[in-house]
This record gives sequence, C-alpha cells and structure tokens, in this order.
Amino acid sequence: MKHTISVLVENQSGVLARISGLFSARGFNIDSLAVGETEDPTVSRMTIVSQGDDRVVEQIMKQLDKLVDVIQVRDLSESEMIERELVLVKLAVGATKRSELMQIVNTFRAKVVDVNPKSLTVEVTGSQSKLDAMLELLRPFGIKEVARTGVIALSRGVEMKVRQTAKKKG
Repeated sequence: MKHTISVLVENQSGVLARISGLFSARGFNIDSLAVGETEDPTVSRMTIVSQGDDRVVEQIMKQLDKLVDVIQVRDLSESEMIERELVLVKLAVGATKRSELMQIVNTFRAKVVDVNPKSLTVEVTGSQSKLDAMLELLRPFGIKEVARTGVIALSRGVEMKVRQTAKKKG
C-alpha cells in the first residue's frame, strides 16, 4: 500500500541526508520525496511517498521520530488529504501538430510555458494519476524531457485525524 508521510524537520543542513540515509540503511524505497520551507523559515516539510504494509510504515515512522532534527511525523494516508505534483514536459512538436496538442493541454488545465520552432514545454499540476494520464496522451507527440517534483501533501481541514508522533523541542 502507498503511504504519504509528512515530516516536519528543523531547517538545517544535513537533515535530508540523514533521513534518506535512514530509508536506505533499512532497505525502504522512497517513491517520491519533496522538501520545502514552511510558514516558519526554521522548519521544513518533507513529503515522502513509500510503499509498504502498516507494519513497515510504522517502523519507518518510529525510526524517523528518533532522529534529532525531526519535529513531527504523520502518515497522511489514513485521513483525507490534498496532494499535488508538478510536471514539466518538453515535447518535440512542430507547428503542424500544435493545435492538436493544445486540445490536450486545455483539457488537463495545463499551460504552455515555453515555445520555440522545434519544441514546446508544458506545465501541469495535479494528482499522480492525472499527470500519468496526461503523459500517456503526450507520448505520441514526442516527449524529449520530463521533470517531476514529487508529491506534496497536506491533511484536509483543521483537525488532523492521522496517526502521528510529535516531539516538543525546547
């Protein structure tokens, strides 16, 4: 089962290396990893997507919680969440196929962010399934490059009904 884990960490150098090292040392695979500063510049949010049963995820969360720089760990998969990913796709499209391509771009509420005589670059955000569906439709146009951000996620609403661990730093 896919799990989306949100980890609040102290915004310091080396934290990402320690967390990815924890996964690597224990043989856990990271399917997606996104990191960014939160509303507090001293705290970063890591969104990690990993596969595993509940026992494996529980082990991952316990190991993460033991790290000094980790403030809070949550498995967002057990509640309603909002998740998004960003994809940039460079296509080898000449002028003759552009109108057909624009129909797909508009259908997925994507936008063209770069155009030149031999290629076109499209930006799209959404769920992984939406992005996968769009990429499949774009393949016949000649995908030259793809860059994906990885999933970012937040729980819905104010109350967080998720399994979590929290440490108070002080």
